[in-house]
Amino acid sequence: MQKILYSLIFLCSLSCSHWAAAQRIHTDNQNAWLMYFGNHAFNDHWGLHLEAQWRRSELFAKDQQLLLRGGINYYLNKQATLTAGYCFVETYPYGEFAAKSSFPEHRIWEQFQYKSQVGRVELVNRLRLEQRFVHSPALQADSTYAAGDAIYTNRFRVLNRISIPFKGKTIEDKSFYLSLYDELFVNFGEKVGMNIFDQNRAYAAIGYKIPKVGRLEAGYMLQTIVKSDGIKVEDNHTLQIGLMANLPFSKAKK
Repeated sequence: MQKILYSLIFLCSLSCSHWAAAQRIHTDNQNAWLMYFGNHAFNDHWGLHLEAQWRRSELFAKDQQLLLRGGINYYLNKQATLTAGYCFVETYPYGEFAAKSSFPEHRIWEQFQYKSQVGRVELVNRLRLEQRFVHSPALQADSTYAAGDAIYTNRFRVLNRISIPFKGKTIEDKSFYLSLYDELFVNFGEKVGMNIFDQNRAYAAIGYKIPKVGRLEAGYMLQTIVKSDGIKVEDNHTLQIGLMANLPFSKAKK
């Protein structure tokens, strides 16, 4: 499985190299995201994924996005999980390359996640597919902008995360750890604009494992977004605070 993941990362890196060689116009934003990720088991094989993200621009001063995501988990074993679900996103105008108006997006999504341990290093590899229905702003009869008809696109995401405890061989309750990840987003199919390479997220954080609850992380993410024209690029410097809860909805142990 890891060989397949590394091959996909190599192919995506070729796309990134082509993207980086072109002439771009960059802008910088300072954002802040507050996030909740919940994976709640019903039994040994089934569970519920719940997620909410409150994303702000100019740190906490203005709206950036609201994201609500839900799904059904199927636990293949203690390491591998399949998930499918629905996601709603509301995007607001922010930054120098702001949208003409706020607009919604509806997504169907499927993913495979694999967790493993190599020495002191905890590894998480995730593949996600998204079917996106984006109501981009459209010019109205009164010369204003509002959310238009849905435009359907597809997106592929690959995430690789490592987490390392500061003490001991594994991340235990009441312990701190370092977490790093990189996630690449690639658009494909019809109606994709000039941004086949959609965005990349590079992240570093300090985490703490809360007994019987999950993990709390605070860190920095550099989110690089290529706009649909393929020319404008946002470099979003983002403070992230996230709670990852694993409280079961039954006595199943996950």
